[in-house]
Amino acid sequence: RVLVSSDNRQARIGDRVIHEGDVVTIDGAAGLVYLGRIPTVPAEFSEELHTLLGWADQVAQLAVMANTDTPEGATRAVEYGAMGIGLCRTERMFSGADRLPLVIDMILAEDREERQAALNLLLPIQREDFAALFRTMAPRPVTIRLLDPPIHEFLPGERDLEAQIDSLEHLRKSLAGLRQVAAAGDDPAGGLPDGDAVDAAIARKHRMLAKVRELTEVNPMLGHRGVRLGVTHPEIYAMQLRAILEAAAEVKAEGLEVEPEIMVPQVCSETELVAVKSMLAEVLAELGEGAVSPQFGTMIEVVRACVVADRLAEPAEFFSFGTNDLTQAAFSFSREDAENKFLPFYVEQGLLGINPFEAVDQDGVGALMAMAVEKGRATRPDLRVGICGEQAGDPESIRFCHRIGLTYVSCSPPRVPVARLAAAQAALGEAPPGSSV
Repeated sequence: RVLVSSDNRQARIGDRVIHEGDVVTIDGAAGLVYLGRIPTVPAEFSEELHTLLGWADQVAQLAVMANTDTPEGATRAVEYGAMGIGLCRTERMFSGADRLPLVIDMILAEDREERQAALNLLLPIQREDFAALFRTMAPRPVTIRLLDPPIHEFLPGERDLEAQIDSLEHLRKSLAGLRQVAAAGDDPAGGLPDGDAVDAAIARKHRMLAKVRELTEVNPMLGHRGVRLGVTHPEIYAMQLRAILEAAAEVKAEGLEVEPEIMVPQVCSETELVAVKSMLAEVLAELGEGAVSPQFGTMIEVVRACVVADRLAEPAEFFSFGTNDLTQAAFSFSREDAENKFLPFYVEQGLLGINPFEAVDQDGVGALMAMAVEKGRATRPDLRVGICGEQAGDPESIRFCHRIGLTYVSCSPPRVPVARLAAAQAALGEAPPGSSV
């Protein structure tokens, strides 16, 4: 039995106490947890496994893609046999040490001009991010999701900022005292930190704190995020679209085949898609003949999107189910709260047969998915439809995706081999006896 204390940030297992920041090693296959760091080696593919997975790919009707946003992850995905990137989360690219200060400048901007100046500095960094992915995955497709989370997630929390301000103000007072002592002793105090720099840091932290309070939402996962952010601040999506298209043109000029795909998150109406597609058309027109025209699609993760999928399929060339958000919406569960509080009890007591964040809830969420597929293909018969949530690596969920006619699944790179086998088993499971499949 594990007792967790959120106040002391520790977990107690019997007479052992694990504190926040302690390293543990988990053997996921055996269900064992070791205190400390245990030496590990990367998994390797045997020739026999390569042969088996090759046979699986010949039988499977579902393509297996990978969720990744780094060249290193893309390289692993290729090694595991992924047929492309089905989900590149661009927000993770924003969190790097070389670009987070620019992202914060963009958030703190007081007008569109100031915001555009920060975005202009982010553009070449994003362009190189995408170019590296295109090079690694060529000639495979790369599906890039435009910025999804609320922008306040890139800022520290209110309490953290208040603590940082207190610490800096204490430092400022200490420096003032040290300078007085140094002056009395005829010491120029040249070794002390620059007081102006400390003042500037305090002022910046106050601006960040004010912005955090301004952006605070009651339900941030249902608030100003995804396409809602993109249409109210179009310069953000415009920068990302330009970075994607410029990167694609750059890699194509190197002689590599490039297949960029752009995916819009949190869509609930075709008008939102039309607005973003218009931005894309403007950037394509500005880039001229050398531009690579991408596939344009949408995430299906809002319940209303499933209901109006026939209309979304007019501007969208493909759908991708974001089953984590769709499951939250369908159940009215906050995933973090549910899994930390009552969901394990529900599964243990049989109130739910599965954890719906690990496997597709076929009766509820699955029914929404099947409806969206049917409606979407009524408008666009050749509509490609995929799934890119955690459930995309679950074998039973993959069999369900096969049954409702999905085109691909996209999961984390380590789950790709299992997904390839599950996709083949799904196809074999419906083949009539004596068939050549």
